Amino acid sequence: MEKKSKVIYPELSYKIVGVLFEVYNQLGEGHQEKYYQRAIKVAFKEQNLKFKSQFPVDINFKNNKIGRYFLDFLIEDKVVLEIKKGNYFPKKNMEQVYAYLKATNLKLAILANFTSTGIKFRRILNLY
Repeated sequence: MEKKSKVIYPELSYKIVGVLFEVYNQLGEGHQEKYYQRAIKVAFKEQNLKFKSQFPVDINFKNNKIGRYFLDFLIEDKVVLEIKKGNYFPKKNMEQVYAYLKATNLKLAILANFTSTGIKFRRILNLY
């Protein structure tokens, strides 16, 4: 009996994580987030991935706009990518990414940390 894969967007996730490792392997540690973001844009273009950066998402309450988030990346209109620097995944960063998923009604986000020892990432699911 075959087990069906429960991973959401496995091929797209693999490509995104591959880009993150490529960027880290070439740039190394210690750069500001904005430089990692710029390098990721270049790598996404090379991989022919459709993406939007600093993508605005409105936060609504009872049909009233009450605020706006800016996603680091929205890839293929399916996956949110948020990048950070640091060795840990603080609760506030996890909550931030989950809020992005709720605001966009998307199913998957990747929270990626550029650390002193490499890339660390978490897949965050919106199970709404």
